[in-house]
Amino acid sequence: MRIVVARRVSQAFFAAVFLWFCAAASLGGRFWQLSGWPVNWLIELDPLAAFGTLVSTRGFYAPLFWAVASLALTAFLGRFFCGFVCPLGALNQATGWLARIGRPHGARVADNRLRPAQAVKFYVLGFFLACGLFGPLLSGLLDPIPLLHRSVNLTLAPVLDSGLQVLSAKPRSYASAWLILAVLAAILGLNLVLPRFFCRFVCPLGALFGLVNRFTPWRIGKVRGACGDCHLCETHCEGACRPSGHFVAGECVLCLNCLDRCPHGLIGFGTRPSVAGESALPEPSRRAVVLALAAGALAAPVFRVGALAGFNRNPQLIRPPGALDEARFLARCLRCGQCMRVCPTNVLQPALLEAGIEGIWTPVLNNRIGHSGCQLTFIACGHVCPTAAIRPLTLDEKLGRGEFAAKGPLRLGTAFVDRSRCLPWVMDRPCLVCQELCPVSPKAIFTRTVFEAVRGGRAEVSRAEDPACALSGLAPIPVKLVSGDYFLRPAGRPEAAPRRILAVEAANFRLAPARDWTLSAGQAVEIVVQLQRPFVDAARCIGCGVCEHECPILGLRGIRVSFENESRSGPGRMLL
Repeated sequence: MRIVVARRVSQAFFAAVFLWFCAAASLGGRFWQLSGWPVNWLIELDPLAAFGTLVSTRGFYAPLFWAVASLALTAFLGRFFCGFVCPLGALNQATGWLARIGRPHGARVADNRLRPAQAVKFYVLGFFLACGLFGPLLSGLLDPIPLLHRSVNLTLAPVLDSGLQVLSAKPRSYASAWLILAVLAAILGLNLVLPRFFCRFVCPLGALFGLVNRFTPWRIGKVRGACGDCHLCETHCEGACRPSGHFVAGECVLCLNCLDRCPHGLIGFGTRPSVAGESALPEPSRRAVVLALAAGALAAPVFRVGALAGFNRNPQLIRPPGALDEARFLARCLRCGQCMRVCPTNVLQPALLEAGIEGIWTPVLNNRIGHSGCQLTFIACGHVCPTAAIRPLTLDEKLGRGEFAAKGPLRLGTAFVDRSRCLPWVMDRPCLVCQELCPVSPKAIFTRTVFEAVRGGRAEVSRAEDPACALSGLAPIPVKLVSGDYFLRPAGRPEAAPRRILAVEAANFRLAPARDWTLSAGQAVEIVVQLQRPFVDAARCIGCGVCEHECPILGLRGIRVSFENESRSGPGRMLL
């Protein structure tokens, strides 16, 4: 088998594994859904995810130990991950190849020449690592494995599944999917400019592999100096590493096209350096490296003084159940979208600027989107998080049962009734949705009953045959009076017990049996509405968001959850 065929088979295999794991990262009982599949395996193979987490947290998360194998093989063989494993690299390579079908030989050679700008990815890596050393882990924004997971999980999979609904029981939507897809489209579109543009100029993971690659004993290189200068090796070189001349080993992505294309067998893979000379890296500027490190080191303090934390924190920045406190959460989160993909109610959404630039695409609860709030028995998000930014919970811990009974249930925040938006408070319209659907037992939402006079509901009894009567002078009332919430009582006597309206035909009313007053002709009466106005018991509310999601006001909800009283951090506690 030709070596490039083996490489293509490997790329296809890992691309298929990646897509399989993306499909399996959905909650369900079928064999291909989340039921023991190692859906984070490719992320765990990613050394940048492991090293970035190590730098930002000063600790090593055990499942990321797989990344040591990737680094060890890179130190021995070269950038095999880029050429044989990385699904985004394979996608870039395929789109670049398709864009250059029929392109002249000379133009292809020009596309694949080494450029000084290929050192930029080392500056990107330095910025991210320096930033992670003093603040949030931002490498996941451009790390190819989390980036592709995020793109497929939050854009492509929902689009493909919108009609079939095989992966999800209901269609899914994500608030900033357009931006995530635009980033992926830009990465693929840049391959029209130069092959594997992202891999050559931007990819921080490729930069990390390039640094490790300088120690490898095995590498591509010319085995003999005699060369006809056909440049067929550089026609198909994916790393722009100049295999026909002074070879730059750190840029070789082990596509092995040069070995396959050289008609004279002058290029080999072995332990001897290239006879045409070689260097480890594309000579990054020391000044630019220092500037990148300094920019990363300064970015973290700037984020902290950006007034998006503490007392000015966005009140609707609600993290998933089990999320660490905000500083540690941002130091671990890779923005891979795994938690959002597995969330069965679609309530977990990628943030834009709710938590500042450092929080972009991290998971937040948006209780207006999806099919419900955070359900009491759902804990899958913490079990798929590859870095434990959302720690895995048991049902007992989330619900405050058993050994966790003393701590009580996990709280995401607290619901607050907006009396300027709530129907019973501002419009005198009966509504019990939030109280009825509150899943906490005993319920965190309780009501207090009041009777309010209906506008235009004052009239006079023209005929009385208790419990029936006819009213005169009654203005048209645009509500259904027999819904069970409307009553009749003597005008000017708020202490009198209202009598429920059972039937209405024209001006004829039938009421419930009398208690402390009876109907009489000429009597002034008024129609009143029974309102059960909601209140929230903060000691019982867990901030699940079901009430906010189900509120019938589609704009700004009449009841909304904010982060106050969350369990994950001390600030914001409302209760002792």
